[in-house]
Amino acid sequence: MVPIIGLDDLEESDAHAQSSNASVISGNKSFVATQPERLVKAIAKELDIEDYSDIMNWELELFDIQPAQLGGIDKEFIFAGRIDDKLCSFSAIEALVASSSHAAKDGGGSDSDATIKIVALFDDEEIGSLLRQGAHGDLLPTVIERVGEAFSTDGFGANLLSQTYANSFLISSDVTHAINPNFLGAYLKNHAPRLNVGVSIQADPNGHTTTDAVSTALLMRIAEKAGSQLQVFQIRNGTRSGGTVGPMLSSKLGVRAIDAGLPQLSMHSIRATTGSLDPGLGVKLYAGFFDYFEEVDKEFVQ
Repeated sequence: MVPIIGLDDLEESDAHAQSSNASVISGNKSFVATQPERLVKAIAKELDIEDYSDIMNWELELFDIQPAQLGGIDKEFIFAGRIDDKLCSFSAIEALVASSSHAAKDGGGSDSDATIKIVALFDDEEIGSLLRQGAHGDLLPTVIERVGEAFSTDGFGANLLSQTYANSFLISSDVTHAINPNFLGAYLKNHAPRLNVGVSIQADPNGHTTTDAVSTALLMRIAEKAGSQLQVFQIRNGTRSGGTVGPMLSSKLGVRAIDAGLPQLSMHSIRATTGSLDPGLGVKLYAGFFDYFEEVDKEFVQ
């Protein structure tokens, strides 16, 4: 889709295109000479730029600037822009911050030096993740390797790195579809995530998510210990689901992995809807994952 940010008189624009650009750029060959004059002036004014040629280049995105709002009869909804996937990103970061103090305070969970807790946030997931800042890049494996080298006392090579991945676990946390009462027929029975209930495991028989039986059992046990409720969502066989970064990361690293995220409505709309309790429910589960993974993993080994 082409964004529309204003109207222009096409006849006048065609007649004065060259002179307009010249008035802005003073005839030089800078980047802004290729851009609409009104747009250049608007951005320069916003940034207090007097010499337009100081603008070397730009990447522009249009987005909703209205703040998030609570809504619903009992304020049970959050209406906000860019919920996908700032929702799970927020919950994961808050969980990482809370997890270490949570384990110490409650006297439970894992506070072992063997556990390295990481939250990785990637850009460009909606367009394939193939850019440098996407999940296909080398950021996550590079960071894990450097952390391993920093903690290793006997040298850190390919064998130890492979063991690190084998002993690790990844939650690919992208939002999922909450049940929409207007499209009840699109959902399988018992696969209809509700808002304000908890994180939903996402499964896909066509491999668009990385969930399997082993990872599901492990996360369910973690949720039990954390006092969290899990939901499950699998799309109908005749319908294609969107993919996540889970399959590409788990196959690249060789780690056990699951797709599990918070539900939302109006996915990919300029303003979407989630439950007002959902961010906190996400924090609770993800903090439980950080605190109890090592303990639960040992149970499965036994």
